[in-house]
Amino acid sequence: MKNRIHIFGASGSGASTLGQELSSRLPHINFDGDDYYWREKFSEPREPVERLQLLTSDLSQHRQWIVSGAVCGWGDALKSDFELVIFLYVPSDIRLQRLKDREIFRYGEKVLLGGSLYEQSRAFLDWSALYDNGGLDIRSKELHENWISSLTCPILRIEGDTSISERVSLALEHINS
Repeated sequence: MKNRIHIFGASGSGASTLGQELSSRLPHINFDGDDYYWREKFSEPREPVERLQLLTSDLSQHRQWIVSGAVCGWGDALKSDFELVIFLYVPSDIRLQRLKDREIFRYGEKVLLGGSLYEQSRAFLDWSALYDNGGLDIRSKELHENWISSLTCPILRIEGDTSISERVSLALEHINS
């Protein structure tokens, strides 16, 4: 069994959902990268050194863990710890619709035109739309592919609009091998 797992992809690819679902079926604890990245969720980021210190401290208390959400760059010191990396890729149109739906679910009318969070939501969705064609200077597929190429552990790629049950089955097969 793989004990130290990292799951990531673009925003809206389902990394957090897969991490939560796997941790409900395995003895692994799931750590969501957003909880370390943000001092105040989605508005005030922590410094990279602080993020890594907090995450490393939490991971050191457990033998079996999952880190969900990209840690490229600030979490590079963890690369050698991973026993399996799961990369999720969902086509842009599907992923962006998921994000729009999630924004409305979380914040309601505040993210609609005229709402108090409209500009913030619009900026997030615009940033998320850059993933497929962005370069190494932003969170992009190119950045993620470059990061993956530097890993030495097995990589499981799950691509397409797969259901959570399909992703869980594929992941469990690799975790238990």
